Amino acid sequence: MDFKDQIKQLGDRVVRLKDSIHTEEATKTALILPFLQCLGYDVFNPLEVVPEFISDIGTKKGEKVDYAILRDGGEPCMLIECKHWAQSLTLHDNQLLRYFHVTKARFGVLTNGIIYRFYTDLVESNKMDEKPFLEINMLDLKEQHVEELKKFHKSYFDVDLIVSTASELKYTSELKSLMHNEFVNPSDPLVRHFAKQVYSGQLNAKMMDYFTTLVRKSFHHTISDQITDRLKTALGQEQDAITQTVELPNPTEEKTTPAVVTTAEELEAFYVVRAILRSQIDPARIVHRDAQSYFAILLDDNNRKPICRLYFNGQKKYIALLDESKKETRFELGSLNDIFNHADAISKAISLHDSDKKA
Repeated sequence: MDFKDQIKQLGDRVVRLKDSIHTEEATKTALILPFLQCLGYDVFNPLEVVPEFISDIGTKKGEKVDYAILRDGGEPCMLIECKHWAQSLTLHDNQLLRYFHVTKARFGVLTNGIIYRFYTDLVESNKMDEKPFLEINMLDLKEQHVEELKKFHKSYFDVDLIVSTASELKYTSELKSLMHNEFVNPSDPLVRHFAKQVYSGQLNAKMMDYFTTLVRKSFHHTISDQITDRLKTALGQEQDAITQTVELPNPTEEKTTPAVVTTAEELEAFYVVRAILRSQIDPARIVHRDAQSYFAILLDDNNRKPICRLYFNGQKKYIALLDESKKETRFELGSLNDIFNHADAISKAISLHDSDKKA
């Protein structure tokens, strides 16, 4: 059973058991420890998972955080604070905030066995952010969240890779929340922004109420139109597929160009390359372009500045590196972690383009 199936099975377990769980300890045993097992950690091995982790903080002695995940010679990499499944999650005066800056852990997790909130130190180094960069709801598992959660699995855990994507995850989540709120209840500044572009009169209280209703309706109609267009497109493609099964092929017809589909695995490999180069160059300068035959990773979105290419469409996966004359050499990848084996060559590609710029 792969990771995705394990997490979905655990989600079913949460639904089935939660109403029978009456204490925080039962929440840990029935919901949270199985979650850690899904991430590949041996919950019965104190060299990997330490319950009631103790670390003295200033004058406070013997304070405990519920679990610590250990790696790299026994150093904590992740601290986990647990609540009863029906209890709301709040960081106020929480042990996670205090423990984070006195250990080498880069990630804090606050959970009630249903919601898992993942924190790091994006805003201020060595101080845990007040807002999570990732939130998982076991009762509403989304495909993209499962892919992000997989990065915390023992087999794939890489601090630099997770941190390199954490900022994007955090701000994307916050922007989606803001957009949702604006769709449901448009704010005055947003209403004014749109109203001024279509109405030249004075925006008094009465007109603001009028345009607030119009903006809300317009949002709903726009989303509805987009859904309708997508359904029409999907139905049209389905009809085309049915027609093609009964029509004889016409050899004189031009072949249609297959759609380019960017996979989650290609994006994960892209973030690995970003993680390799983040100490050498601003990650925002590293972009990707997908094509039918390969997935290109470029510097400054310039196809004359290739960093590497990924060939993930076949049964075997390859990374291609290019020399000074743009000659391509391919290397087979057993897993995405093998990309780190080519870190020096990837870094050299950046140096080549920098030297070209100076010249």
